[in-house]
Amino acid sequence: MANKSETSLRKAMVEKARWMNASGLNQGTSGNISARSGDRMLITPSATPYDSMTPEMIAAMPLEGDYGSWEGPLKPSTEWRFHLDIMRARADVGGIVHTHSTYATVLAIARKPIPACHYMMAAFGGMDIRVADYATFGTKELSEAALRALEDRTGCLLANHGMIATGANLDKAMWLAVELETIAKQYYHTLLIGGPVLLPKEAIDETVKSFGSYGLQDHDKKNAA
Repeated sequence: MANKSETSLRKAMVEKARWMNASGLNQGTSGNISARSGDRMLITPSATPYDSMTPEMIAAMPLEGDYGSWEGPLKPSTEWRFHLDIMRARADVGGIVHTHSTYATVLAIARKPIPACHYMMAAFGGMDIRVADYATFGTKELSEAALRALEDRTGCLLANHGMIATGANLDKAMWLAVELETIAKQYYHTLLIGGPVLLPKEAIDETVKSFGSYGLQDHDKKNAA
């Protein structure tokens, strides 16, 4: 049985899934989101319209133990493998957002990584946003490709597919998903006018240093005196 914290998280997942589509960040039932809840992962169910989804429909999967087992009235998203594998491999990840957002997917289809065209690239952990090798959705091969592309990164593109954004919690993962789509859109449009002027590593490193007081902040933490 879900505790109070998990019940609240389930409600938040439904709200964010609906917002994701209403905002245009995703379309239909193609995207999926997950969140860490103690020793298990909560993930949106497969092929379920977000408008009719309820918190009780969210599937739960153990992070350790019987790999691939799940609890709930509906099967977990077909992309459960990369969600689960990322959370198992990355203790820093508490939330994952996968979308087929238009501009990120355009670049993924063209297999174009996003270079350091904007200082917000620093939010993704390096000088580029990589494109994971292509593999069929829902497969172990796709999961392995995503893990490679996410090494030392908080987001990546999936070749001919879409994007993944990760965060310490679901709020930060969704924030980064929006940032990734925004940078993808900006980069795409610069390619139409001759290409971007890229930032040097020093500029990105300087932005990283400034991130201590920038970006989405935890509401439950008090500011230092």
